[in-house]
Amino acid sequence: MTTRQAEDTQAQEEALSDEAVAAYLEAHPEFFERQPDLVARLLVPHGSGGAVSLIEHQVGVLRGQLDTERRRLAHLIARARDYETLSARLHGLVLQLIAAPDVEFVTAVLQDALCKEFNAEAVTLKLFPLEPELADADPLVSAFMGFVDREHSLCGPADADHNGVLFGEHGEAIQSAALIPVRANSRSGVLAIGSSDPERFTVDMGTDLLDRLGEIVSQKLMMLHRGHG
Repeated sequence: MTTRQAEDTQAQEEALSDEAVAAYLEAHPEFFERQPDLVARLLVPHGSGGAVSLIEHQVGVLRGQLDTERRRLAHLIARARDYETLSARLHGLVLQLIAAPDVEFVTAVLQDALCKEFNAEAVTLKLFPLEPELADADPLVSAFMGFVDREHSLCGPADADHNGVLFGEHGEAIQSAALIPVRANSRSGVLAIGSSDPERFTVDMGTDLLDRLGEIVSQKLMMLHRGHG
């Protein structure tokens, strides 16, 4: 078969295909009612010479808006699924904390769960007495005395000056961190979660779940304090 014959055959197949599609649509005029999404993707020409008709322009604008809304919806669905997953993990962590008999066990539970389930690389629970006279003598107390009064957790790039105090031997590798205020009567402090990924904790991320975790840990520590009182 020559090149010309092959081209003629292809043209005939396309023509037959077009005719078949047209015949089908004519026989099933309700087709597009069953396929509304397909209508939005079709390119339907309008007889307007070399100019773009107003209808065609409006359809193009609406199609662009539809694509934007679809992407936005997909993003919201993904965020909702991530939030649902984190909520389920937080619930599991709470159940473990309820059974913790002492502060050491609370710390171990937090380190294990946050590293395994929340992709953290370093977790520290630092508690200290809040007497003002101790602030000058203890650099840890001095550094975080004002932090425990924060209403929300603090996320962002790790502070090299505090990394060693918070994360010990892991401090040099930590690039971003979440600092969660913990308030437990006379002994309060900070729950620090660190990551080597500089984008893991950012200043613009939501802190709802972190704040909730801080409240849960604070309540557990107060219960332990009353139990030993």
